[in-house]
Amino acid sequence: MSTRRPFATLLTGAALAASAFLGSAQAQDTVAIRKALSERVPQMQQIDEISKTPMPGLFEVRIGTDIFYSDAKGDFLLQGELLDTRAKRNLTNERVTKLSAIDFASLPTQDAFTIVRGNGKRQLAVFADPNCGYCRRFEKDLKGIDDVTVHVYLYPILGPDSTEKSKNLWCAKDKGRAWQDWMIDSKPIASAKCDTGAVERNVAFGRKYKITGTPTLVFADGTRIPGAIAAADIEKQLATVSR
Repeated sequence: MSTRRPFATLLTGAALAASAFLGSAQAQDTVAIRKALSERVPQMQQIDEISKTPMPGLFEVRIGTDIFYSDAKGDFLLQGELLDTRAKRNLTNERVTKLSAIDFASLPTQDAFTIVRGNGKRQLAVFADPNCGYCRRFEKDLKGIDDVTVHVYLYPILGPDSTEKSKNLWCAKDKGRAWQDWMIDSKPIASAKCDTGAVERNVAFGRKYKITGTPTLVFADGTRIPGAIAAADIEKQLATVSR
């Protein structure tokens, strides 16, 4: 009886061996990078993840949602954007967008008020400061968007006056109307009293998820976009999510 192994079996075995070797080599590289950076760079004591990038010899070093790049030995460290020129893709931006996504279902809707336009089928959350000029511009652009429910989270991060305004807005009988009157028409916000714990909880939520500017938009698929975007871009993103 022949003991010769089929050629296909030999190829499969060789492929598995090569895969195991490459995996072992990558593991060794990540250990070396972690050790070198933690010893040499004080800010690199708590690295969350090290992984290969599409660029040969370059590794991604992730701390939270901050992305750095290193060689295989941790001798060189870069911070910037990695671009795929053939595919015309910003790989760093894509990675940060994925890492900073917020599960829409996890948003504390009890701490927001809603503004419904049309059938309200599409969903959008906005973290906004009443003293934010970009938020005002965004609200004006948002008027042109139909069939959407906007969940507004008062997020006062620009100073004590922002906090005071947010509390008065939260306590208004018609929060959505008071918000639009102020942001779009600059009508004064009436003083009002009620339980304003929602405002403090929004600030705590934003700090947890590193929401550092206003407006910050969160779409139903978890995509987070910092800053005001034009009506056409809002519509495009809503349409993408709805597919």
